[in-house]
Amino acid sequence: MRSVYITRVSKFLPNEPIGNDEMEGVLGMVGDKPSKARAIVLRNNGIKRRFYALKNGKRTHSNAELASIAIKQLFDEKLPISKLQVLTAGTTSPEQILPSHAAAIHGQLGINQRLELISASGACCSSMQGLKYAFMAIRSGEADVAVSVGSERFSSWLTADRFQPEVENLMQLEANPYIAFEKDFLRWMLSDGAGAALLQPTPNEEGISLKLEWIETTSFANELETCMYAGSVKNEDGSITGWNDMDVPEWTKNSVFALKQDTRLLGENIVPKGGVYLAELMEKHGLTVDMVDYYLPHMSSEFFKKQIFEHHERIGMNIPYEKWFYNLPQVGNVGSASPFLMLEELFHSGRLKKGDRLLVMAPESARFSYAYLYLTVV
Repeated sequence: MRSVYITRVSKFLPNEPIGNDEMEGVLGMVGDKPSKARAIVLRNNGIKRRFYALKNGKRTHSNAELASIAIKQLFDEKLPISKLQVLTAGTTSPEQILPSHAAAIHGQLGINQRLELISASGACCSSMQGLKYAFMAIRSGEADVAVSVGSERFSSWLTADRFQPEVENLMQLEANPYIAFEKDFLRWMLSDGAGAALLQPTPNEEGISLKLEWIETTSFANELETCMYAGSVKNEDGSITGWNDMDVPEWTKNSVFALKQDTRLLGENIVPKGGVYLAELMEKHGLTVDMVDYYLPHMSSEFFKKQIFEHHERIGMNIPYEKWFYNLPQVGNVGSASPFLMLEELFHSGRLKKGDRLLVMAPESARFSYAYLYLTVV
């Protein structure tokens, strides 16, 4: 088994950053009324700006384009993209059911060679699941150059026109003409962008590389019901009914394809279950707080920061805040791209020195999956 190194990391964030006061002007007001949830959500999540692949109500980039731009930045004359062999891609927001997201990116890259592709389905953990496949491909000797990318184009799901049929239906029923909090909540949480990592069996000759010591993922779907979902509705018994089992008019009348989240279930489980898994990994890998120089937690909201810190304390992983590194306030919650965006910023910050050890945490609330990545700077 060979060693595996992240030798380059890149990002692409589309257009100009959007501040909190500009969001509703870009996304629009549902039912021509300001959101009741917006101020509360923004006050708690700590996000100051985000990026949208959207201008004047029109798309500027597809999800595959965002990913392909980030990927191309990993290559140059010294290492041309013609050397790429394996591409893994994760996203929450693919633009089609078929072909796969990785295939869409491959086509968008405009390269001459065929590739081995893996599309990881899911939410924030999908890019980490793809990264594990790339890690195993390099480690086993099946490939010498692999790229893992996480990308999102949430903005197309968040614009007011997507919810207008539901609001009009509510008005006809003389009901409260506001979309439910479970849908409105996520309109103020999510951002567009892409992050990518290049994996090779040897480190850079100049500068730093990140040696992948281990990457672990798990799912608690056997214990917990669905929390974040799209293309379905959640029933009173906790089960979900998918779009293909609904009448077509219901798709728009109830904003079935909107991204929704059960915030009660999220608050009760997202931090504790992540701690349960981390405690298991501490035992498995002999991991202690002294073995972490930088902690990169992907958080959907700064609301969870104190909870994560306190829960880590209870399991003996009391990582002080000065070791935390995240960029949620500056780039927003970019789902599957967020772990790579944190790594990219730290990798190019000039702060890392050889021997530093990084622990990356990526939770996914869809049905509670978690990924932890441990790296050493070499």
